[in-house]
Amino acid sequence: MTTSPEAPKDRTNPPEGSAESLVQHATDNGVSWITLNRPEAMNALTWDQRERIMALLADASADPGVRAVVITATGKGFCAGADLRGTPDTGGERVPGDVARTIKRGAQRFIASILDCEKPVIAAVNGTAAGIGAHLAFACDLVIAAEQAKFIEVFVRRGLVPDGGGAYLLPRLVGPQRAKELMFFGDSLPAVDAERLGLVNRVVPAEELEKTAREWAERLAAGPTRAIAMTKQLVNASLDGDRAAAFAAEAAAQEINMTTADAQEGVASFVERRSPSYKGR
Repeated sequence: MTTSPEAPKDRTNPPEGSAESLVQHATDNGVSWITLNRPEAMNALTWDQRERIMALLADASADPGVRAVVITATGKGFCAGADLRGTPDTGGERVPGDVARTIKRGAQRFIASILDCEKPVIAAVNGTAAGIGAHLAFACDLVIAAEQAKFIEVFVRRGLVPDGGGAYLLPRLVGPQRAKELMFFGDSLPAVDAERLGLVNRVVPAEELEKTAREWAERLAAGPTRAIAMTKQLVNASLDGDRAAAFAAEAAAQEINMTTADAQEGVASFVERRSPSYKGR
């Protein structure tokens, strides 16, 4: 998968092997394209790559010119999980709490950066998504998968507990029983079955993956950006709170949103019987 042939505003030619070359970035038509580019390692993520993706997501939140994000990858794999060889070595003897601190600073902070991004994030999954690579996709707001893509909760195969938010994300997406089945057995889940379970929004032929992701992202980028951001926040928060808290948050979000230019444009266009023109403000 490649980005648009038109020259996006911030495309550069970074040194080979740098974080910038291993996580490519381009902005096009209001869409921030983040592309994992380590195909020889099935796009297993190093610490530096995760840091770059988090920085790009933070930039997308703060940039009014970015109104949607797509995360995808080159080669046959979407993301084979974490490359533990890329984890910083703090030196010295390991002490109790080191593993937990590493997870909190790394995998958990990484997944949270996707959930907390103020712009809608689409995963365009071109191939295998395993371990934290699967959780990277599941944390996105929408997931489009190529027909050959597959998802693997690989942790149990290594005698490990799922990390990177897996035990948080999966039960909310498919329910506790299905989540346990996926995590207890670690079987490969084809894209079509992931769609059936609700983990994937759409499965498309490989040659249509970029086109579909671009269409969805540009449709989101043309929408009322702040309203979509608050809708994302409401939906994510609703899974953790009670009805009273959800209703209160909904009312507060609507109050805030009605002060935006896009909300005023949406109402005006309805009254005037014309299509709205949203500016993301």
